[in-house]
Amino acid sequence: MTLPLLRKIAYGLLTVVFLVCSFNAISIVRDQYKATQALPRNEKLPLFNPHRSSFTCQIEATKVPPIDAQAELWFQEAKSLDDPDVWEEDRDYKKIVHLTRQAAERLHWKAMLNLASLYLENKDPPHGESEALLLVEQAMQLGVPAAYDRMGTFYMNGTGVSRDITKAHAFWQKAAELGNPPAMAYLGDMISATWDSPNDGFWANIPIATKMLDCALLQGYGPAALTLARLRGSPRATDGKISGEQTSEDKALALLILQKGVKFGCNDCARRLSVQFGNPHDLADMLVPHLDQARSERYAVLHDALDLNPLMRFPNLDKVLPLPPLPLSPWDGDKRTLIDAAKGVTNRPSELKSSAASRRQGRYYLDATYDLIPSEDKARGTEAPFAGYWQATAPSESAQVQTWLKDIPPGLYQPGEAFDLPRYPQGMGSRAIPELTWQRFLTVRHDNGVVNPVAATGMTREVTRTQPQRSCNALKTCSVTGTWQPWLSTEHPLHQVVNQPWRQAWVVAEQPFPQFVDGRYLPFDPDELTWNLMDSAVPNLG
Repeated sequence: MTLPLLRKIAYGLLTVVFLVCSFNAISIVRDQYKATQALPRNEKLPLFNPHRSSFTCQIEATKVPPIDAQAELWFQEAKSLDDPDVWEEDRDYKKIVHLTRQAAERLHWKAMLNLASLYLENKDPPHGESEALLLVEQAMQLGVPAAYDRMGTFYMNGTGVSRDITKAHAFWQKAAELGNPPAMAYLGDMISATWDSPNDGFWANIPIATKMLDCALLQGYGPAALTLARLRGSPRATDGKISGEQTSEDKALALLILQKGVKFGCNDCARRLSVQFGNPHDLADMLVPHLDQARSERYAVLHDALDLNPLMRFPNLDKVLPLPPLPLSPWDGDKRTLIDAAKGVTNRPSELKSSAASRRQGRYYLDATYDLIPSEDKARGTEAPFAGYWQATAPSESAQVQTWLKDIPPGLYQPGEAFDLPRYPQGMGSRAIPELTWQRFLTVRHDNGVVNPVAATGMTREVTRTQPQRSCNALKTCSVTGTWQPWLSTEHPLHQVVNQPWRQAWVVAEQPFPQFVDGRYLPFDPDELTWNLMDSAVPNLG
């Protein structure tokens, strides 16, 4: 074979190798591009439409993953440590991050988003923007509406992604459609004008704005009340335009909405009511029926408290600061007394006896505070996909093997930790059982039926539990004036939506319990809901 021929063959082979390598490189780049396009941050969404003609109210809490009770305790403890009353440099952020991460590893969606914020605030270096973005995307994959809202904010600020205002609005719109209250309140305010001015960021679509703000407020999002009071407090035509003079009934409705906003943590609502009762800008057009410096002063105190800590809620507001014509109770001027009396109520925890699970060792130990209930999460494989209690099942095996597996209690595993693979029971061989499906279990508080919502330390006023516990059906009235808590059984799928301390109410004897939600949005049988007396003490304001 001649040298020129060898050179031609070699050149041909090199050309083939080059083409193959190029093809592989192109394939890798294409696969990487597809993977990038599939990331939640790149989800293709409809453009924001400020002139939409319809909007359906969804409830965010019905769309999120169920919350593990032990993870909730860690989350609330972390919130308590991140106390605005403590100088930031004096807060134990190492512990705050640790507790928040523990909760996030059990797919506590609020903890996942809080952990992302801690990363962005450089509270856990070297974690930063990239890790925060991944956490938010993980929450999006779980269907969490608030994660779409956060991604919109990332695009608006250019956090971990290229700044894109169009995408930001598309993600906020998606979050609102899924039921996220902050997104609904933000967009609702944006489209609550009486004319369009896109360059200034507002449009005229008052009917839809009202629906969004209504939906946000009924979920306990107080800031929605400020704009909603303006819209609902004036007579409107079908297109949303003002159709007449504001009546006393319109003003009363606006006041009720602002009062609800204060209960749900709206500091601007408290400030507006303080100004209205103390020094309104226009006496001829003020919302309140009369000036009242005492009321103005109390709203100013609550405004300052909410300004310092936006997480605070005042479900007992009507106890210490009812709207006219109800009278005010005497107050000695101590701000802390007023704030504490307006807060919700939780009972001091009682000592629990040990349980069979709390006497176990190792991964099968379970604190006596909790019981376990099966969730809808299942996993195949040999490692835990995320933290929690997991139990092996083998649906294709005999009844004897399935009973054998049920007798092995759920064990606690960390993310990525190898499962302890069970073997066949004695007499069936010693090999490992194949084709296992792992069932995840959630912790639920073991309170023996006692009603006691969970809250971060300082967010509620702790009192001794009333004995015996007094409960009333939601459709009836009770003869005791006091602070009442709505409650659904912990087995009810909506219990985490309802059993919140901010849903409490100060109810006067012989008055009906409040209809705190519209049954269309939280569909449950009214007979399943009870109201439970938390505290019957009369207002004590010094």
